[in-house]
Amino acid sequence: MRGLLKHRDARIYIVGQLFSLFGDSCLWLAMGIWVKTLTGSNAAAGLTFFFFTAPSLLAPASGLLSDRLRRRPLLVATNSLTGGAVLLLLLVHGAGEVWIVYLVMALYGLSYSVLGPAQSALLTVMVPTDLLPDANGALRTAQESLRLVGPLTGAALFVAVGAHTIAIIDAATFAVPVVSLLTLRIVELAPQPRAQRWRTELFAGLHHVYQTPQLRHVVIAGAISTTVFGFAETITFAIAANGLHERPAFVGVLVAVQGVGAVIGGLSAAALVRRIGESRLIGVALCTAAAGALFEVPPTFATVFAGFVLFGGAIPWLVVALISLVQRLTPSELQGRAYSAVDMLITVPQTISIALGAGLIAVTGYRPLLVAMAVVMSVAAAYLLTRPKLHRPQSVLEPSETELK
Repeated sequence: MRGLLKHRDARIYIVGQLFSLFGDSCLWLAMGIWVKTLTGSNAAAGLTFFFFTAPSLLAPASGLLSDRLRRRPLLVATNSLTGGAVLLLLLVHGAGEVWIVYLVMALYGLSYSVLGPAQSALLTVMVPTDLLPDANGALRTAQESLRLVGPLTGAALFVAVGAHTIAIIDAATFAVPVVSLLTLRIVELAPQPRAQRWRTELFAGLHHVYQTPQLRHVVIAGAISTTVFGFAETITFAIAANGLHERPAFVGVLVAVQGVGAVIGGLSAAALVRRIGESRLIGVALCTAAAGALFEVPPTFATVFAGFVLFGGAIPWLVVALISLVQRLTPSELQGRAYSAVDMLITVPQTISIALGAGLIAVTGYRPLLVAMAVVMSVAAAYLLTRPKLHRPQSVLEPSETELK
């Protein structure tokens, strides 16, 4: 981390992201609370996050875009357009306009589908390879640290001044990463034109993931776990309202508690990647998340808070390990598409699980869904941790000698 902080461009970029992530953390939870307040429905609130994740279906196109354009100008343009799109929320005044909230969240999700691969690819140009886990860990720590203040700030602002003010604040925060990007001292080479068919180019990231054993098995485990991971979006509202008998805004407290665990996870992620490797860390993260889900079953503040801390700590381990593995095993010209392919393969099941959870919770309640999450994530962890060949060191310059069985 010290080496990363000595890097000028890394410092400037992280500062820009801090402002943007603060606005994001205020907005996304406030949108769920807003929809819950307008409609009185846990399912409708959960669908807010469904519309945010749905654009991940366009991940192959987003990845190709980030590999065919210079990443810095692409990030500048995307941040600027997203800041403008958020202002559409000023048109929402009642339950009849909830569709505008869903539209904005979908546009937000589309923006993230471009920002994710472009940012990941830009980091491989901005910092040395040995600092990539630190850069990923620092960005994730920054994001999760803001969960300690952002959701509570968003919930407090929602109660005090309303969602429109939050939308204006979030739109303004997009200006800071734009300025930070423009001040970076990096030189990006122009992408080389390709003679391959567009379909081959579009799905090159998926092909790379399939042909790389470490990536393939990690993605399989991730996809298994995210078939239930999305239940958490709706469950959080149910735990607050039905388990702890608190107002909808109490979700902000739960998310902040989860942020405590996430900060711990983010700060330790890079060191754990170096110590046990990306694949093992992903397996450990899934075990930890499964334990967190079980702790949330009893309707007591102590167990619920413990569960949210564990669940929060697992997420940065999983994300930092996964992104670092993709960056390490992917050539420069495929960075965007490989990231998008992994994101799509993991996020699509999560998107489906958000919608499924929003429907099931009205029938089963939230406790059976938590148990299902624990079981499925434990299975995914076992899949990874019982494959010793998967943890052998390998780099992008070292082709696989044999297929993993």
